[in-house]
Amino acid sequence: MKRRTFDKIVTIMGAGLTVFLFIVAGLLNFGYNFADKNVSDALVVQKVYFPEADSGSLMALPDEDQKAMLKYAGQLMSNGDMAKTYADHYISVHMKGIAGGKVYEEVSGEYMAKSAQLRANPNDAALAAEVAKLEGQRMSLFMGNTLNGLLGFSYAFWQFGQIAKLSAGVALIGGILLLLLTVAGYLHLRRTDESATI
Repeated sequence: MKRRTFDKIVTIMGAGLTVFLFIVAGLLNFGYNFADKNVSDALVVQKVYFPEADSGSLMALPDEDQKAMLKYAGQLMSNGDMAKTYADHYISVHMKGIAGGKVYEEVSGEYMAKSAQLRANPNDAALAAEVAKLEGQRMSLFMGNTLNGLLGFSYAFWQFGQIAKLSAGVALIGGILLLLLTVAGYLHLRRTDESATI
């Protein structure tokens, strides 16, 4: 095979890969911007602020959770990392205190069992008070689980955006390197002797 033919093939392939990597970088950057903006827009509209550094609600948290929350003290929740921090170190901590560490399913099961007992004994005031307490705990845990889940989805979607951002950078760098190699290959091709073979 002639050297010039080989160099042409390699140069054309390099140019094609360069264009491909630049397109991929653009698409990944679009994905990053899409995820980041949607998560930010969805969180900001909720107007959830982290407790101030000296607030009682922050000081009441366990030390590890206080430390995590202090990073964003007083700030408006606006990205996935903030959502995860709030869910893991604020909502989850408060949920543990609602029913002595019981989860929604446990409290809901107790509520349904006690509600059935109350229907059989509608005049039992102590049982009615217990059912009302369980109903409140059940609703609080349900809302806490819902918020945790939604914030978790925000974090996951935002994290995909962060991965896309990193990948866009890698693709862009790869595209630039291939562009330089393609230009070097083209310059080499112009200097290669017609009669050279490999």
